[in-house]
Amino acid sequence: SSSRGGGGGRARGRGSSGSTVTYNPPPPQMAPAQPPPQMAVAPPVPLSGVPFSHPSSSSGVGSLSREVSEKLTMEPVAVTTAPPLPPSSSKAIMFPPRPGFGTVGTKCLVRANHFLVDVADADLHHYDVTITPKVTGKKVNRAIMKQLIDVYKESHLGRWCPVYDGRKSLYTAGPLPFESKELVIKLTEEDCSDGSSRPAWKERQFKVAIKLASKPDLHYLREFLSRRHFECPQEAIQVLNVVLRAKPSQIYTEVGRSFFHTSLGPRGDLDVSARSFYEPILVSEFVANHCRLSNLSKPLSVQDHIKVKRALRGVRVKLIYMIYAKTCKIIGVSRDPISQLTFTLDDKRANVSVVKYFREKYNVVLKYPSLPALQSGSQARPVYLPMELCSIVEGQRYTKKLNEQQVRSLLRATCQRPNVREGNVTKMVQVNNFEVEEPITKEFGMHLKYHDTGRDKIVNPSCGQWNMINKKMVNGGKVDFWTCVNFSSGYWNMSEDFCAELVKMCNSKGMVFRRTPSIAMRSARSDRIDQTLVDVYKESAGLNKPLQLLIIILPDQTGSYGKIKRICETELGIVSQCCKPVQASKFSNQYFENVALKINAKVGGRNTVLNDAILRRIPLVTDVPTIIFGADVTHPPPGEDSSSSIAAIVASMDWPEVTKYHGIVSAQTHRVEIIQDLYKQTKDPQKGLVEGGMVRELLLAFFKSTRQKPSRIILYRAGVSEGQFSQVLLYEMDAIRKACCSLQEGYMPRVTFVVVQKRHHTRLFPTDRNKTDRSGNILPVMLESRGQASPHVTTF
Repeated sequence: SSSRGGGGGRARGRGSSGSTVTYNPPPPQMAPAQPPPQMAVAPPVPLSGVPFSHPSSSSGVGSLSREVSEKLTMEPVAVTTAPPLPPSSSKAIMFPPRPGFGTVGTKCLVRANHFLVDVADADLHHYDVTITPKVTGKKVNRAIMKQLIDVYKESHLGRWCPVYDGRKSLYTAGPLPFESKELVIKLTEEDCSDGSSRPAWKERQFKVAIKLASKPDLHYLREFLSRRHFECPQEAIQVLNVVLRAKPSQIYTEVGRSFFHTSLGPRGDLDVSARSFYEPILVSEFVANHCRLSNLSKPLSVQDHIKVKRALRGVRVKLIYMIYAKTCKIIGVSRDPISQLTFTLDDKRANVSVVKYFREKYNVVLKYPSLPALQSGSQARPVYLPMELCSIVEGQRYTKKLNEQQVRSLLRATCQRPNVREGNVTKMVQVNNFEVEEPITKEFGMHLKYHDTGRDKIVNPSCGQWNMINKKMVNGGKVDFWTCVNFSSGYWNMSEDFCAELVKMCNSKGMVFRRTPSIAMRSARSDRIDQTLVDVYKESAGLNKPLQLLIIILPDQTGSYGKIKRICETELGIVSQCCKPVQASKFSNQYFENVALKINAKVGGRNTVLNDAILRRIPLVTDVPTIIFGADVTHPPPGEDSSSSIAAIVASMDWPEVTKYHGIVSAQTHRVEIIQDLYKQTKDPQKGLVEGGMVRELLLAFFKSTRQKPSRIILYRAGVSEGQFSQVLLYEMDAIRKACCSLQEGYMPRVTFVVVQKRHHTRLFPTDRNKTDRSGNILPVMLESRGQASPHVTTF
């Protein structure tokens, strides 16, 4: 295939078919030990100093979208004698097969938390479901469909056991006696619309329209697994997924693709438990934990009142003072303490205080009358509930942002040794016993087995770690202008001794670090962070000694790191190195070494370089000038509905070492995964058409740093799901090509687009305890799945 990505060749390896983009990589070759002649790879530098000549026309750019689209709609290449299959989707892409397998290291047999699923030839049917009136929540939808199946299974559903995905789809292992039918069911549920002390129940009627949508065929799934069909049959996989999730969906709390229950693991010690669930505790106890209050007899501060209101809005609570189990949804928190609240009785004749009402009606004397009341009911007619008499209903997810302490507790609770995690996996298999007790999987002909052994894997015998003891940095950075600010009240007088040892360590590792600060060190209160940093900036600028590094000893309490970084890095333009006071006060050589490495990288030095890079022995990287990109999009946390998503790209700025990177960030549309600012064109009233974008800027920076144009681009793209492969590839690859062409007519470097997926649930457990580290983990290694082509890499 040509450097422009035309795919006329066949894929190597086993038979494959479908719409393809193929690349036949040559056998891996070792680059020569001596650098290749520069004249063979380096472009001539124009006399004007501009690295790339501007294209004389945009014809090349205009054809790029058509080119990529054509690649995505190519005719299938027949490479097997299997029976012809229906054409694949136009978005199906043939990814290059893996070129080989690992040959060095020590083999290690591992077990994986994967299950072998046998599927019989079931006659799958997919039905579209419409519920009227419309229901938004999965929980109510499932209750409606469960009631429908219980009522109509024998009479109208042909005795089949349908499975439901909670939204629009119903699946059966055989045909229903109709193609389209509307059924009526009545659902009885608790009425929480008022604050009445009696249990209220209401009966709602729903119409459920069921219509045949399609007939997923498991044949194509088998063809795909045997590599005789390229496009993944997502519909068939979706059916099997819904079938396996049917039982857990009924008995566990479902959040996204995961299930949660205390039988699957212990609770953590957060005021919201691990994986962000509210603990089923009294609301008064939640308030004490959430606001870190030891005394609830005093009114809440304004800040704590706001925190409690945000945390509890929309939460369901159970009224523990009532005979009947009644739950209510919290719509707010009263502004005044409950001791000052009154309401009108049902007879509308007299006002009564809330405290008196609970004492006389329920014989309850409130312990914390200074706390505000929870509000349920409606804004027009609120119902006041004492926090100490309401318990949070179990199984509700906490969608707000966790504080630093909660994050640490969550990580501590979820960090498990391999043997403990493997035991939990086995326990979950036994609890959900699909083989023996689950009738739905049996009806769909599915059998689940757990394998005790895995396939051979290749591991690197190294433990994957090293230290800098008795070693120096490859390139030490230079720091002439620096100072230190200490915000810690517990270690007020530590700055001079700490900085002296840190500077000494930096110099011993190869840096050129001036021993005396350019302006006086100082200590400051943690409530004056903003003003102190601005004062330091102004003083250094006034002496014409702009700071190259600001060492900061953080306040004793947590929560200020983000604020300090924002002010230093984005508002003042100062490179900063933050140190925790407790760790810094230990004066540990290992700590000083670690901080020195961070400082060196921040001020332009290089800590380590791969020896193979210096010797030009890294295939497909050191043979010709190569730039390596890394790209990802970070989305706002749950509950943030308006904040922008942030796209970030880093790119190597040196070659052949590829150790120094330059980064760019760009805000874009909320929760959009495709990176929108890779290449852009804007119109300027004076300059006319202006071309820009992150890729274009990074290519220019690479040329400025190395004086060479990249002949190859390798892009690692994180955060893309399998369903987004084609969409991201089509748009982002096109933007990269346009960015290249905008720099020089016909500039089309070869591009390898690698999708990196990290949010998987695969866990590997060693069978030989002698081949693990001290924690029982498998030694670091590039694991390879024998016989499977990588589905994530496309080269153009």
